[in-house]
Amino acid sequence: MEEIYSLVQKRNATETLPFLPIHSANSYLQNLADTLQIRCESLERQYLEQQQLVAEQAQLIQQHNAVSEKQTSSKTENRLKEKLAKLQDELNVKLQNEVQSAAAALETSKELSSLKEQCTTHESTILSMQMELDRSNEIIKHLTAELEESKSRTRLAEDQFDGLKDAIRTLQDENDEKTKLNERLISEAVTVKEQFMDQFNAMNETVEKLKKEAEMLKSLNKNSKSWFGLPRGAHLTGAATRDTEKEEAKTTRQWGAVGAVLPTQPLHTIQAHKNDATCVRYDGSNLNLVATASSDSTVKVWDTSNGQLQATFSGGGSHPMLGVDISGGIVCGCGADKTCRVWRYDTKRMIHQLAGHSQKVTCIRLFPGEKSVLTASADRSIKIWDISRNTYSQTTTMRHSSTANCSDVSEETQSFATGHLDGGLRFWDVRSGDRVLDIPNLHDGGVTSVHWNPKNSHEVLTNGRDSTLRIVDARTSTAISTFRDPGFRTLTNYASSSFSPDGHYIAAGCGDSGNIYVWDVAKNTIEKKLSGHPNGAVGVSWGMGGTNGQQTASIDKAGVMILWA
Repeated sequence: MEEIYSLVQKRNATETLPFLPIHSANSYLQNLADTLQIRCESLERQYLEQQQLVAEQAQLIQQHNAVSEKQTSSKTENRLKEKLAKLQDELNVKLQNEVQSAAAALETSKELSSLKEQCTTHESTILSMQMELDRSNEIIKHLTAELEESKSRTRLAEDQFDGLKDAIRTLQDENDEKTKLNERLISEAVTVKEQFMDQFNAMNETVEKLKKEAEMLKSLNKNSKSWFGLPRGAHLTGAATRDTEKEEAKTTRQWGAVGAVLPTQPLHTIQAHKNDATCVRYDGSNLNLVATASSDSTVKVWDTSNGQLQATFSGGGSHPMLGVDISGGIVCGCGADKTCRVWRYDTKRMIHQLAGHSQKVTCIRLFPGEKSVLTASADRSIKIWDISRNTYSQTTTMRHSSTANCSDVSEETQSFATGHLDGGLRFWDVRSGDRVLDIPNLHDGGVTSVHWNPKNSHEVLTNGRDSTLRIVDARTSTAISTFRDPGFRTLTNYASSSFSPDGHYIAAGCGDSGNIYVWDVAKNTIEKKLSGHPNGAVGVSWGMGGTNGQQTASIDKAGVMILWA
Protein backbone atom coordinates (compact mmCIF):
# COMPACT_ATOMS: atom_id res chain seq x y z
CA MET A 1 0.00 0.00 0.00
CA GLU A 2 2.88 2.41 0.73
CA GLU A 3 4.19 1.82 -2.78
CA ILE A 4 0.74 2.67 -4.25
CA TYR A 5 0.64 5.90 -2.17
CA SER A 6 4.09 6.93 -3.35
CA LEU A 7 3.15 6.17 -6.98
CA VAL A 8 -0.01 8.32 -6.72
CA GLN A 9 2.03 11.20 -5.24
CA LYS A 10 4.55 10.91 -8.05
CA ARG A 11 1.74 10.93 -10.63
CA ASN A 12 0.13 14.07 -9.05
CA ALA A 13 3.50 15.79 -8.96
CA THR A 14 4.13 14.87 -12.58
CA GLU A 15 0.69 15.97 -13.79
CA THR A 16 0.36 19.17 -11.66
CA LEU A 17 3.77 20.82 -11.83
CA PRO A 18 3.67 21.46 -15.64
CA PHE A 19 0.57 23.65 -15.14
CA LEU A 20 2.16 25.94 -12.53
CA PRO A 21 4.03 28.06 -15.16
CA ILE A 22 0.80 28.24 -17.19
CA HIS A 23 -1.08 29.49 -14.16
CA SER A 24 1.55 32.16 -13.44
CA ALA A 25 1.57 33.16 -17.16
CA ASN A 26 -2.22 33.37 -17.03
CA SER A 27 -2.04 35.72 -14.04
CA TYR A 28 0.53 37.84 -15.86
CA LEU A 29 -1.66 38.01 -18.98
CA GLN A 30 -4.68 38.91 -16.87
CA ASN A 31 -2.81 41.88 -15.41
CA LEU A 32 -1.57 42.87 -18.88
CA ALA A 33 -5.13 42.63 -20.23
CA ASP A 34 -6.40 44.92 -17.46
CA THR A 35 -3.64 47.46 -18.25
CA LEU A 36 -4.43 47.33 -21.96
CA GLN A 37 -8.14 47.76 -21.22
CA ILE A 38 -7.43 50.94 -19.26
CA ARG A 39 -5.18 52.23 -22.04
CA CYS A 40 -7.81 51.42 -24.67
CA GLU A 41 -10.44 53.39 -22.76
CA SER A 42 -8.03 56.36 -22.49
CA LEU A 43 -7.34 56.22 -26.24
CA GLU A 44 -11.07 56.10 -26.98
CA ARG A 45 -11.57 59.29 -24.91
CA GLN A 46 -8.66 61.00 -26.75
CA TYR A 47 -10.17 59.86 -30.05
CA LEU A 48 -13.51 61.41 -29.15
CA GLU A 49 -11.83 64.66 -28.11
CA GLN A 50 -9.91 64.72 -31.39
CA GLN A 51 -13.12 64.13 -33.35
CA GLN A 52 -14.71 67.04 -31.53
CA LEU A 53 -11.65 69.20 -32.25
CA VAL A 54 -11.82 68.25 -35.94
CA ALA A 55 -15.48 69.22 -36.01
CA GLU A 56 -14.68 72.57 -34.42
CA GLN A 57 -11.88 73.15 -36.94
CA ALA A 58 -14.21 72.32 -39.81
CA GLN A 59 -16.70 74.79 -38.43
CA LEU A 60 -13.98 77.44 -38.16
CA ILE A 61 -12.93 76.73 -41.75
CA GLN A 62 -16.49 77.21 -42.93
CA GLN A 63 -16.76 80.45 -41.02
CA HIS A 64 -13.43 81.51 -42.39
CA ASN A 65 -14.47 80.76 -45.93
CA ALA A 66 -17.63 82.80 -45.46
CA VAL A 67 -15.65 85.72 -44.12
CA SER A 68 -13.05 85.44 -46.86
CA GLU A 69 -15.75 85.74 -49.52
CA LYS A 70 -16.93 88.99 -48.01
CA GLN A 71 -13.55 90.56 -47.30
CA THR A 72 -10.59 91.18 -49.39
CA SER A 73 -7.49 89.25 -49.05
CA SER A 74 -4.77 90.64 -46.90
CA LYS A 75 -1.47 89.59 -45.54
CA THR A 76 -3.12 88.78 -42.24
CA GLU A 77 -5.48 86.38 -43.87
CA ASN A 78 -2.64 84.85 -45.77
CA ARG A 79 -0.79 84.32 -42.60
CA LEU A 80 -3.92 82.89 -41.06
CA LYS A 81 -4.39 80.62 -44.03
CA GLU A 82 -0.79 79.50 -43.82
CA LYS A 83 -1.14 78.99 -40.10
CA LEU A 84 -4.44 77.26 -40.67
CA ALA A 85 -2.91 75.04 -43.32
CA LYS A 86 -0.03 74.27 -41.03
CA LEU A 87 -2.45 73.48 -38.24
CA GLN A 88 -4.44 71.41 -40.71
CA ASP A 89 -1.29 69.42 -41.61
CA GLU A 90 -0.37 68.95 -37.96
CA LEU A 91 -3.91 67.93 -37.25
CA ASN A 92 -3.85 65.42 -40.11
CA VAL A 93 -0.55 63.99 -38.87
CA LYS A 94 -1.90 63.82 -35.36
CA LEU A 95 -5.09 62.24 -36.57
CA GLN A 96 -3.09 59.69 -38.61
CA ASN A 97 -0.98 58.89 -35.56
CA GLU A 98 -4.09 58.57 -33.47
CA VAL A 99 -5.69 56.26 -36.06
CA GLN A 100 -2.56 54.07 -36.08
CA SER A 101 -2.64 54.05 -32.29
CA ALA A 102 -6.31 53.07 -32.40
CA ALA A 103 -5.54 50.23 -34.88
CA ALA A 104 -2.76 49.01 -32.60
CA ALA A 105 -5.18 49.20 -29.67
CA LEU A 106 -7.72 47.23 -31.71
CA GLU A 107 -5.16 44.52 -32.45
CA THR A 108 -4.18 44.54 -28.79
CA SER A 109 -7.85 44.13 -27.90
CA LYS A 110 -8.11 41.14 -30.24
CA GLU A 111 -4.98 39.60 -28.68
CA LEU A 112 -6.45 40.34 -25.28
CA SER A 113 -9.66 38.48 -26.16
CA SER A 114 -7.60 35.50 -27.46
CA LEU A 115 -5.59 35.52 -24.26
CA LYS A 116 -8.83 35.64 -22.27
CA GLU A 117 -10.08 32.58 -24.15
CA GLN A 118 -6.77 30.78 -23.47
CA CYS A 119 -7.00 31.83 -19.84
CA THR A 120 -10.54 30.46 -19.67
CA THR A 121 -9.35 27.17 -21.20
CA HIS A 122 -6.45 27.00 -18.76
CA GLU A 123 -8.77 27.74 -15.87
CA SER A 124 -11.07 24.89 -16.95
CA THR A 125 -8.05 22.60 -17.29
CA ILE A 126 -6.80 23.64 -13.88
CA LEU A 127 -10.27 23.05 -12.48
CA SER A 128 -10.40 19.53 -13.95
CA MET A 129 -6.90 18.85 -12.67
CA GLN A 130 -7.96 20.05 -9.26
CA MET A 131 -10.93 17.73 -9.35
CA GLU A 132 -8.62 14.87 -10.42
CA LEU A 133 -6.26 15.80 -7.60
CA ASP A 134 -9.10 15.71 -5.09
CA ARG A 135 -10.21 12.33 -6.44
CA SER A 136 -6.61 11.04 -6.22
CA ASN A 137 -6.38 12.29 -2.65
CA GLU A 138 -9.57 10.38 -1.83
CA ILE A 139 -8.13 7.24 -3.45
CA ILE A 140 -4.92 7.72 -1.48
CA LYS A 141 -6.90 8.04 1.73
CA HIS A 142 -8.83 4.85 0.86
CA LEU A 143 -5.63 2.97 -0.02
CA THR A 144 -3.98 4.22 3.15
CA ALA A 145 -6.90 2.89 5.17
CA GLU A 146 -6.68 -0.46 3.37
CA LEU A 147 -2.91 -0.50 3.98
CA GLU A 148 -3.40 0.01 7.67
CA GLU A 149 -6.05 -2.73 7.73
CA SER A 150 -3.69 -5.08 5.80
CA LYS A 151 -0.90 -4.32 8.25
CA SER A 152 -3.18 -5.18 11.15
CA ARG A 153 -4.24 -8.42 9.42
CA THR A 154 -0.58 -9.23 8.70
CA ARG A 155 0.30 -8.75 12.33
CA LEU A 156 -2.61 -11.00 13.30
CA ALA A 157 -1.50 -13.64 10.75
CA GLU A 158 2.08 -13.47 12.08
CA ASP A 159 0.79 -14.01 15.58
CA GLN A 160 -1.29 -16.98 14.39
CA PHE A 161 1.71 -18.35 12.43
CA ASP A 162 3.90 -18.16 15.51
CA GLY A 163 1.19 -20.02 17.43
CA LEU A 164 1.00 -22.68 14.68
CA LYS A 165 4.78 -23.08 14.70
CA ASP A 166 4.71 -23.64 18.43
CA ALA A 167 1.87 -26.16 18.00
CA ILE A 168 3.73 -27.93 15.15
CA ARG A 169 6.91 -28.04 17.22
CA THR A 170 4.95 -29.58 20.07
CA LEU A 171 3.35 -32.11 17.71
CA GLN A 172 6.76 -32.94 16.21
CA ASP A 173 8.16 -33.57 19.65
CA GLU A 174 5.19 -35.80 20.44
CA ASN A 175 5.58 -37.54 17.06
CA ASP A 176 9.29 -38.16 17.73
CA GLU A 177 8.48 -39.63 21.09
CA LYS A 178 5.74 -41.82 19.58
CA THR A 179 8.05 -42.84 16.71
CA LYS A 180 10.73 -43.91 19.15
CA LEU A 181 8.12 -45.77 21.16
CA ASN A 182 6.78 -47.39 17.96
CA GLU A 183 10.28 -48.43 16.85
CA ARG A 184 10.95 -49.89 20.26
CA LEU A 185 7.64 -51.76 20.20
CA ILE A 186 8.31 -53.00 16.65
CA SER A 187 11.79 -54.20 17.59
CA GLU A 188 10.36 -55.94 20.64
CA ALA A 189 7.59 -57.47 18.48
CA VAL A 190 10.13 -58.61 15.88
CA THR A 191 12.28 -60.12 18.61
CA VAL A 192 9.30 -61.91 20.10
CA LYS A 193 8.20 -63.05 16.64
CA GLU A 194 11.67 -64.38 15.87
CA GLN A 195 11.67 -66.25 19.16
CA PHE A 196 8.25 -67.71 18.35
CA MET A 197 9.44 -68.60 14.84
CA ASP A 198 12.51 -70.32 16.24
CA GLN A 199 10.36 -72.24 18.67
CA PHE A 200 7.85 -73.03 15.93
CA ASN A 201 10.58 -74.22 13.53
CA ALA A 202 12.09 -76.33 16.29
CA MET A 203 8.68 -77.79 17.01
CA ASN A 204 8.13 -78.48 13.30
CA GLU A 205 11.47 -80.24 13.07
CA THR A 206 10.62 -82.27 16.17
CA VAL A 207 7.20 -83.15 14.73
CA GLU A 208 8.76 -84.20 11.42
CA LYS A 209 11.29 -86.37 13.22
CA LEU A 210 8.56 -87.93 15.33
CA LYS A 211 6.42 -88.56 12.22
CA LYS A 212 9.31 -90.28 10.48
CA GLU A 213 10.05 -92.41 13.56
CA ALA A 214 6.34 -93.24 13.88
CA GLU A 215 6.13 -94.29 10.23
CA MET A 216 9.30 -96.33 10.65
CA LEU A 217 7.90 -98.04 13.70
CA LYS A 218 4.63 -98.74 11.89
CA SER A 219 6.48 -100.31 8.97
CA LEU A 220 8.59 -102.37 11.36
CA ASN A 221 5.47 -103.49 13.19
CA LYS A 222 3.91 -104.62 9.92
CA ASN A 223 6.96 -106.46 8.57
CA SER A 224 8.38 -108.08 11.73
CA LYS A 225 7.28 -110.86 14.08
CA SER A 226 6.56 -110.26 17.75
CA TRP A 227 8.95 -111.37 20.47
CA PHE A 228 7.28 -111.79 23.84
CA GLY A 229 4.43 -109.56 22.66
CA LEU A 230 6.79 -106.78 21.50
CA PRO A 231 7.38 -105.88 17.81
CA ARG A 232 10.70 -107.08 16.50
CA GLY A 233 13.12 -104.20 15.93
CA ALA A 234 11.21 -101.82 18.22
CA HIS A 235 14.44 -101.38 20.15
CA LEU A 236 16.19 -99.84 17.12
CA THR A 237 16.93 -96.15 17.39
CA GLY A 238 16.13 -93.48 14.84
CA ALA A 239 19.84 -93.22 13.90
CA ALA A 240 20.00 -96.92 13.10
CA THR A 241 16.86 -96.62 10.99
CA ARG A 242 18.28 -93.69 9.03
CA ASP A 243 21.48 -95.72 8.42
CA THR A 244 19.33 -98.53 7.07
CA GLU A 245 17.51 -96.07 4.79
CA LYS A 246 20.85 -94.75 3.49
CA GLU A 247 22.00 -98.27 2.71
CA GLU A 248 18.76 -98.91 0.85
CA ALA A 249 19.18 -95.61 -1.06
CA LYS A 250 22.64 -96.73 -2.21
CA THR A 251 21.11 -99.79 -3.83
CA THR A 252 18.38 -97.70 -5.55
CA ARG A 253 18.97 -97.00 -9.24
CA GLN A 254 20.14 -93.40 -9.87
CA TRP A 255 19.37 -92.23 -13.40
CA GLY A 256 22.06 -90.20 -15.15
CA ALA A 257 24.90 -91.85 -13.30
CA VAL A 258 25.99 -93.73 -16.41
CA GLY A 259 25.28 -91.03 -18.99
CA ALA A 260 22.89 -88.48 -20.37
CA VAL A 261 19.50 -89.15 -21.91
CA LEU A 262 19.12 -86.86 -24.94
CA PRO A 263 15.74 -85.11 -25.11
CA THR A 264 13.62 -86.28 -28.02
CA GLN A 265 10.00 -85.25 -27.54
CA PRO A 266 7.86 -83.35 -25.01
CA LEU A 267 6.82 -85.55 -22.09
CA HIS A 268 4.75 -82.88 -20.31
CA THR A 269 3.82 -79.39 -21.56
CA ILE A 270 2.74 -77.20 -18.64
CA GLN A 271 1.47 -73.63 -18.43
CA ALA A 272 3.67 -72.99 -15.43
CA HIS A 273 3.09 -69.24 -15.06
CA LYS A 274 0.64 -66.65 -16.33
CA ASN A 275 3.38 -64.16 -17.09
CA ASP A 276 6.78 -64.65 -18.67
CA ALA A 277 9.11 -67.06 -16.87
CA THR A 278 12.70 -66.18 -15.97
CA CYS A 279 14.40 -69.34 -14.69
CA VAL A 280 14.12 -73.15 -14.41
CA ARG A 281 16.26 -75.36 -12.13
CA TYR A 282 16.33 -79.07 -11.19
CA ASP A 283 16.66 -80.19 -7.59
CA GLY A 284 20.36 -80.38 -6.75
CA SER A 285 19.90 -83.40 -4.48
CA ASN A 286 18.64 -85.49 -7.43
CA LEU A 287 14.98 -85.64 -6.40
CA ASN A 288 12.13 -85.66 -8.91
CA LEU A 289 11.54 -81.91 -8.55
CA VAL A 290 12.06 -78.90 -10.78
CA ALA A 291 11.55 -75.24 -9.75
CA THR A 292 10.54 -72.27 -11.89
CA ALA A 293 10.49 -68.51 -11.33
CA SER A 294 8.46 -65.83 -13.10
CA SER A 295 7.77 -62.14 -13.28
CA ASP A 296 4.39 -62.89 -11.65
CA SER A 297 6.35 -62.83 -8.36
CA THR A 298 6.04 -66.56 -7.68
CA VAL A 299 8.32 -69.58 -7.42
CA LYS A 300 6.74 -72.95 -8.18
CA VAL A 301 7.94 -76.52 -7.64
CA TRP A 302 6.81 -79.34 -9.99
CA ASP A 303 6.97 -83.12 -9.97
CA THR A 304 9.02 -84.26 -12.99
CA SER A 305 7.33 -87.67 -13.15
CA ASN A 306 3.79 -86.39 -13.80
CA GLY A 307 4.17 -82.62 -14.26
CA GLN A 308 1.96 -81.85 -11.24
CA LEU A 309 2.37 -78.67 -9.18
CA GLN A 310 3.76 -79.45 -5.73
CA ALA A 311 4.20 -76.03 -4.12
CA THR A 312 3.82 -72.31 -4.82
CA PHE A 313 5.87 -69.67 -3.00
CA SER A 314 5.07 -65.96 -3.23
CA GLY A 315 7.72 -63.30 -3.65
CA GLY A 316 7.72 -59.63 -2.82
CA GLY A 317 4.39 -58.14 -3.88
CA SER A 318 4.35 -57.44 -7.62
CA HIS A 319 8.13 -57.54 -8.07
CA PRO A 320 9.41 -60.11 -10.61
CA MET A 321 11.35 -63.14 -9.39
CA LEU A 322 14.58 -63.29 -11.41
CA GLY A 323 16.29 -66.43 -10.10
CA VAL A 324 15.55 -69.72 -8.32
CA ASP A 325 17.42 -72.71 -6.89
CA ILE A 326 16.30 -75.87 -5.08
CA SER A 327 18.25 -78.54 -3.26
CA GLY A 328 17.88 -80.78 -0.19
CA GLY A 329 14.40 -79.52 0.72
CA ILE A 330 15.46 -75.85 0.53
CA VAL A 331 13.92 -73.54 -2.09
CA CYS A 332 15.26 -70.03 -2.60
CA GLY A 333 14.31 -67.23 -4.97
CA CYS A 334 15.55 -63.71 -5.68
CA GLY A 335 13.83 -60.77 -7.31
CA ALA A 336 13.54 -57.09 -8.08
CA ASP A 337 12.48 -56.23 -4.50
CA LYS A 338 16.21 -56.29 -3.49
CA THR A 339 15.74 -59.36 -1.24
CA CYS A 340 16.01 -63.15 -1.41
CA ARG A 341 13.59 -65.56 0.20
CA VAL A 342 14.39 -69.03 1.53
CA TRP A 343 11.61 -71.59 2.07
CA ARG A 344 11.44 -75.13 3.37
CA TYR A 345 9.81 -77.42 0.82
CA ASP A 346 8.33 -79.81 3.36
CA THR A 347 6.62 -77.16 5.54
CA LYS A 348 5.96 -74.69 2.68
CA ARG A 349 7.08 -71.91 5.01
CA MET A 350 9.62 -69.12 4.58
CA ILE A 351 12.52 -69.46 7.00
CA HIS A 352 14.70 -66.51 5.88
CA GLN A 353 14.39 -63.25 4.00
CA LEU A 354 17.87 -62.12 3.03
CA ALA A 355 18.02 -58.31 2.95
CA GLY A 356 21.23 -56.41 2.25
CA HIS A 357 21.40 -55.48 -1.42
CA SER A 358 20.53 -51.94 -2.52
CA GLN A 359 19.23 -52.92 -5.99
CA LYS A 360 17.51 -55.88 -7.62
CA VAL A 361 19.05 -59.34 -7.04
CA THR A 362 19.83 -60.92 -10.42
CA CYS A 363 20.82 -64.50 -9.52
CA ILE A 364 20.94 -66.93 -6.59
CA ARG A 365 22.66 -70.30 -5.98
CA LEU A 366 22.74 -72.77 -3.08
CA PHE A 367 26.10 -74.12 -1.95
CA PRO A 368 26.49 -77.90 -1.51
CA GLY A 369 25.07 -78.87 1.87
CA GLU A 370 22.37 -76.18 1.67
CA LYS A 371 23.93 -74.14 4.48
CA SER A 372 24.98 -71.09 2.46
CA VAL A 373 23.46 -69.01 -0.32
CA LEU A 374 25.25 -67.01 -3.02
CA THR A 375 23.53 -63.88 -4.39
CA ALA A 376 24.54 -61.24 -6.93
CA SER A 377 22.86 -57.89 -7.46
CA ALA A 378 22.67 -54.92 -9.82
CA ASP A 379 24.39 -52.92 -7.05
CA ARG A 380 27.63 -54.63 -8.28
CA SER A 381 28.10 -56.71 -5.17
CA ILE A 382 28.16 -60.46 -4.47
CA LYS A 383 27.16 -61.75 -1.04
CA ILE A 384 27.42 -65.11 0.70
CA TRP A 385 24.81 -65.78 3.40
CA ASP A 386 24.92 -68.32 6.21
CA ILE A 387 21.42 -69.88 6.55
CA SER A 388 22.42 -72.83 8.73
CA ARG A 389 21.07 -71.15 11.87
CA ASN A 390 17.68 -69.75 12.75
CA THR A 391 18.97 -66.23 12.13
CA TYR A 392 20.85 -65.69 8.86
CA SER A 393 24.06 -63.64 8.58
CA GLN A 394 26.30 -62.24 5.85
CA THR A 395 29.66 -63.94 5.80
CA THR A 396 31.36 -62.38 2.76
CA THR A 397 30.72 -59.41 0.47
CA MET A 398 32.63 -59.00 -2.81
CA ARG A 399 32.67 -55.88 -4.96
CA HIS A 400 33.26 -55.60 -8.69
CA SER A 401 32.86 -53.12 -11.54
CA SER A 402 29.97 -54.70 -13.45
CA THR A 403 26.58 -56.26 -12.67
CA ALA A 404 26.61 -60.06 -12.42
CA ASN A 405 23.80 -61.60 -14.51
CA CYS A 406 24.47 -65.22 -13.51
CA SER A 407 26.52 -67.43 -11.19
CA ASP A 408 27.31 -71.07 -10.48
CA VAL A 409 29.01 -72.90 -7.62
CA SER A 410 31.61 -75.60 -8.06
CA GLU A 411 30.79 -78.76 -6.10
CA GLU A 412 34.41 -79.95 -5.98
CA THR A 413 36.46 -76.76 -5.44
CA GLN A 414 35.86 -73.96 -2.98
CA SER A 415 35.09 -71.46 -5.74
CA PHE A 416 32.30 -70.03 -7.86
CA ALA A 417 32.03 -68.26 -11.20
CA THR A 418 30.01 -65.20 -12.23
CA GLY A 419 29.09 -63.86 -15.67
CA HIS A 420 28.81 -60.10 -16.00
CA LEU A 421 27.07 -57.44 -18.02
CA ASP A 422 30.37 -56.22 -19.47
CA GLY A 423 30.91 -59.63 -21.13
CA GLY A 424 33.52 -60.81 -18.60
CA LEU A 425 33.79 -64.07 -16.65
CA ARG A 426 35.18 -63.94 -13.09
CA PHE A 427 36.19 -66.68 -10.63
CA TRP A 428 36.12 -66.18 -6.84
CA ASP A 429 37.51 -68.00 -3.82
CA VAL A 430 34.80 -68.75 -1.25
CA ARG A 431 37.08 -68.87 1.76
CA SER A 432 38.96 -65.60 1.22
CA GLY A 433 36.41 -63.74 -0.91
CA ASP A 434 39.15 -62.80 -3.39
CA ARG A 435 38.83 -62.76 -7.16
CA VAL A 436 41.24 -65.42 -8.40
CA LEU A 437 40.66 -65.12 -12.16
CA ASP A 438 39.22 -62.55 -14.54
CA ILE A 439 38.54 -63.22 -18.23
CA PRO A 440 37.35 -59.92 -19.75
CA ASN A 441 35.38 -59.46 -22.98
CA LEU A 442 34.52 -63.14 -23.29
CA HIS A 443 31.19 -62.22 -24.92
CA ASP A 444 29.90 -59.12 -26.66
CA GLY A 445 26.89 -57.65 -24.88
CA GLY A 446 27.14 -59.57 -21.60
CA VAL A 447 27.16 -63.10 -20.16
CA THR A 448 23.68 -64.53 -19.46
CA SER A 449 24.50 -68.02 -18.09
CA VAL A 450 27.34 -69.83 -16.28
CA HIS A 451 27.41 -73.60 -15.65
CA TRP A 452 30.26 -75.77 -14.31
CA ASN A 453 30.91 -79.04 -16.12
CA PRO A 454 29.65 -81.74 -13.70
CA LYS A 455 32.45 -84.08 -14.85
CA ASN A 456 35.30 -81.57 -15.13
CA SER A 457 35.86 -78.99 -12.40
CA HIS A 458 38.04 -76.83 -14.70
CA GLU A 459 35.49 -76.26 -17.48
CA VAL A 460 32.69 -73.68 -17.45
CA LEU A 461 29.91 -73.23 -20.02
CA THR A 462 28.87 -69.63 -20.78
CA ASN A 463 26.07 -68.17 -22.85
CA GLY A 464 26.31 -64.60 -24.18
CA ARG A 465 24.15 -61.88 -25.68
CA ASP A 466 26.24 -62.32 -28.84
CA SER A 467 24.23 -65.58 -29.39
CA THR A 468 27.25 -67.82 -28.83
CA LEU A 469 28.10 -70.47 -26.25
CA ARG A 470 31.65 -71.04 -25.07
CA ILE A 471 33.41 -73.61 -22.91
CA VAL A 472 36.20 -71.96 -20.92
CA ASP A 473 39.14 -73.75 -19.32
CA ALA A 474 39.80 -72.03 -15.99
CA ARG A 475 43.40 -73.33 -15.92
CA THR A 476 44.41 -71.59 -19.17
CA SER A 477 41.84 -68.75 -19.05
CA THR A 478 40.90 -69.43 -22.66
CA ALA A 479 37.79 -70.53 -24.55
CA ILE A 480 38.48 -74.06 -25.79
CA SER A 481 35.18 -74.41 -27.73
CA THR A 482 32.68 -72.03 -29.30
CA PHE A 483 29.15 -73.00 -30.37
CA ARG A 484 26.86 -70.97 -32.61
CA ASP A 485 24.20 -71.38 -35.27
CA PRO A 486 22.55 -68.89 -37.67
CA GLY A 487 19.12 -69.73 -36.23
CA PHE A 488 20.17 -69.50 -32.58
CA ARG A 489 19.48 -66.20 -30.79
CA THR A 490 19.97 -65.07 -27.17
CA LEU A 491 17.64 -62.15 -26.40
CA THR A 492 17.55 -61.81 -22.59
CA ASN A 493 20.13 -61.17 -19.86
CA TYR A 494 18.89 -64.24 -17.92
CA ALA A 495 18.83 -66.81 -20.76
CA SER A 496 20.33 -70.02 -19.33
CA SER A 497 22.12 -72.99 -20.90
CA SER A 498 23.30 -76.26 -19.37
CA PHE A 499 25.79 -79.13 -19.55
CA SER A 500 24.42 -82.68 -19.72
CA PRO A 501 25.10 -84.75 -16.57
CA ASP A 502 27.97 -86.56 -18.30
CA GLY A 503 29.43 -83.36 -19.77
CA HIS A 504 29.23 -84.65 -23.35
CA TYR A 505 26.44 -82.33 -24.52
CA ILE A 506 25.22 -78.78 -23.98
CA ALA A 507 21.69 -77.41 -24.47
CA ALA A 508 20.27 -73.90 -24.89
CA GLY A 509 16.99 -72.33 -26.01
CA CYS A 510 16.52 -69.88 -28.88
CA GLY A 511 15.08 -66.55 -27.79
CA ASP A 512 12.88 -65.95 -30.85
CA SER A 513 11.92 -69.31 -32.40
CA GLY A 514 11.68 -71.26 -29.13
CA ASN A 515 13.71 -74.19 -30.52
CA ILE A 516 15.97 -76.16 -28.15
CA TYR A 517 19.50 -76.69 -29.52
CA VAL A 518 21.63 -79.64 -28.33
CA TRP A 519 25.32 -79.63 -29.32
CA ASP A 520 27.83 -82.49 -29.13
CA VAL A 521 30.79 -81.04 -27.22
CA ALA A 522 33.46 -83.31 -28.75
CA LYS A 523 32.26 -82.90 -32.36
CA ASN A 524 31.09 -79.27 -32.00
CA THR A 525 28.01 -80.14 -34.04
CA ILE A 526 24.28 -79.81 -33.47
CA GLU A 527 23.02 -83.17 -32.24
CA LYS A 528 19.33 -82.20 -32.00
CA LYS A 529 17.09 -79.22 -32.68
CA LEU A 530 13.78 -79.63 -30.87
CA SER A 531 10.64 -77.58 -31.50
CA GLY A 532 7.79 -77.38 -29.02
CA HIS A 533 7.72 -73.89 -27.55
CA PRO A 534 5.31 -71.46 -29.20
CA ASN A 535 7.39 -68.54 -27.91
CA GLY A 536 11.04 -67.76 -27.40
CA ALA A 537 12.81 -69.98 -24.85
CA VAL A 538 14.56 -68.27 -21.94
CA GLY A 539 15.91 -71.17 -19.86
CA VAL A 540 17.13 -74.76 -20.16
CA SER A 541 18.12 -77.05 -17.27
CA TRP A 542 19.59 -80.59 -17.50
CA GLY A 543 19.38 -82.63 -14.33
CA MET A 544 20.62 -86.04 -13.19
CA GLY A 545 17.25 -87.70 -13.75
CA GLY A 546 16.19 -88.73 -10.24
CA THR A 547 14.35 -92.05 -10.02
CA ASN A 548 12.20 -91.59 -13.14
CA GLY A 549 14.95 -90.67 -15.60
CA GLN A 550 13.46 -87.36 -16.78
CA GLN A 551 16.43 -85.00 -17.24
CA THR A 552 15.73 -81.95 -19.43
CA ALA A 553 13.37 -79.03 -18.81
CA SER A 554 12.91 -75.79 -20.74
CA ILE A 555 10.73 -72.74 -20.22
CA ASP A 556 9.74 -69.85 -22.49
CA LYS A 557 8.85 -66.22 -22.06
CA ALA A 558 5.10 -67.02 -22.10
CA GLY A 559 5.45 -69.15 -18.95
CA VAL A 560 5.18 -72.55 -20.72
CA MET A 561 7.46 -75.29 -19.36
CA ILE A 562 8.25 -78.49 -21.29
CA LEU A 563 9.61 -81.61 -19.57
CA TRP A 564 11.39 -83.55 -22.32
CA ALA A 565 11.60 -87.34 -22.61
